[in-house]
Amino acid sequence: MIRTLVADDQQVVREGFAALLGSQDDMSVVASVADGAEAVRLSAEHEPDVVLMDVRMPVMDGIEATRQIAAATEGGPRILILTTFDLDDYVYDALQAGASGFLLKDVRAETLFEAVRVVAGGEALLAPTITRRLIAEFARLRPRQVRPDALSELTPRETEILGLVAEGLSNREIAERLVLSDETVKTHVSHVLRKLGLRDRAQAVVVAYETGLVVPRA
Repeated sequence: MIRTLVADDQQVVREGFAALLGSQDDMSVVASVADGAEAVRLSAEHEPDVVLMDVRMPVMDGIEATRQIAAATEGGPRILILTTFDLDDYVYDALQAGASGFLLKDVRAETLFEAVRVVAGGEALLAPTITRRLIAEFARLRPRQVRPDALSELTPRETEILGLVAEGLSNREIAERLVLSDETVKTHVSHVLRKLGLRDRAQAVVVAYETGLVVPRA
C-alpha cells in the first residue's frame, strides 16, 4: 500500500486529489492539509511514502516544506510538486530542495496514479519532455553554481551515465545506448547518487546542469 499525503490550500483541488488516490486499491491517503507547515508536521507523524505538494501555500510555501521534509530523514517521503503552469519557476527550486518531480494540477487520473507509483518505487518523474525542458530552461537562465570538485569522485563511466540521466533517459535507454545490461546501469546510477550525496535522479539532473556537465540547449 502506497501511503500518500496531499498538501494544497485549495479545498476543491485537495479533496479531488485525495478522492482519486483513495480510489486505488494500492493507495491510501493518510493526511490532507492546507499549508506547508502542516505538511511538514503530519509528514513526520504519518510517514507517508509520497507527498503531493502545492507550491504556493500560506504559513509555509511548498518549497520550504519540501526542503524540511527531504532533510528530516534519509529515505523519507518522495515529493511530487503540484503546479498550475508548465514552466513555473518555483518548480526548479523545489527540485533543488529535494522534490522527485512535478505534475500539472489538471493531470489525467491515470497519469497521476502512474506518477505516484513511479516515485514511490524510488524513481524520479523526469520522463515527460516538459520536465526536461523546464530544468534546462531554468538552469540556463540562472547563474551556474560552480562546483569544481563535485564530480571528481565519479569514474568516467559514471560521469557519462550522469550526463545521460540528465538528458532524461531511463535505465533501459542508457543500457541500449552504451550496450550494457539494465542491472549494470542501475548499479552505476546508484553509485552516482551515493557519491554525490543525492536522493534521486531529479537532484542528479540539477547537479549535471549546475556543474556544466550538461549544457542546456539554446
